[in-house]
Amino acid sequence: MAIDCLLLTHPHTGELAFRSYSFSDDTPFNYLQRNNYYSLILLTQGSGELRANFATYLFAGSTLCCFGPYQPYTIQASTAVAGLVLDFHADFFCIYRHQQEVASNGILFNTIFEPPFFPVTTEAVREFAALAAVMQEEVRRQEVAQQESIVLYLKLFLLKAIRIRTAQPALGTEQNPSGREPWLLQQLQEAINTHYRHLHTAGEYADLLRVPARSLTRLVKSHYQKTLSQLITERIIMEAKRELYLTSQSVKAIAFALGFGDEYYFSRFFKKNTAVSPQFFRESVGFAKAES
Repeated sequence: MAIDCLLLTHPHTGELAFRSYSFSDDTPFNYLQRNNYYSLILLTQGSGELRANFATYLFAGSTLCCFGPYQPYTIQASTAVAGLVLDFHADFFCIYRHQQEVASNGILFNTIFEPPFFPVTTEAVREFAALAAVMQEEVRRQEVAQQESIVLYLKLFLLKAIRIRTAQPALGTEQNPSGREPWLLQQLQEAINTHYRHLHTAGEYADLLRVPARSLTRLVKSHYQKTLSQLITERIIMEAKRELYLTSQSVKAIAFALGFGDEYYFSRFFKKNTAVSPQFFRESVGFAKAES
């Protein structure tokens, strides 16, 4: 159940710009979420199951979850959960435009090789809650430079989260004495990030890395809790969203740049994985933001 919801809307569209609220159970998240804004969900207690990025994860205790626009997820509690939420639209705060100041992209958001959540300490929870309280007070006051003030504290919240996340080991390295991912997975990550525009199948990456496809598939599944094909799909979708939001290129041009010879096949691929068409994504999230 949502409690003490404070909302700012876009002055022209009436759509959500920024929102903060507390929750005392999993009601806001226990059904499929596909929102056109970013969400920071701070779970301060409880445990349960989180489904996102083609995978199913277990969480327990204080946890920070980070979700981007049209990223599907659900949170279902097995013990009583509570916490707070910060939602913000890309027009309110653009993670791409502020990447040099607040490098959240690839650490908090769009983390295809890591779960979209991580544990936080009790002290960190207190600090996050204090920052959220200041933002909530700014919403209540409705004073001059309100957005600038909220964005300032939102940046501090994100920076705190980035420091915590980067100080933690990568997924699956806790059991590795060296604290590193298997060399082959490091090579795979580099290969996907380099070749996702023209290599779209698991077999192509197995050939590129010169390993049996079955062995690579097993390793990926055991480490990431998702298939190699799903990792490739996530990387393509991540770039498609970035291009749709930041540029004014046509959907056809973006499709071609991502290795799709057929614009309509790309649109079906995008909608299958986001539940919205590329054009609707632009209409609800924004476009050409790097050009304005």
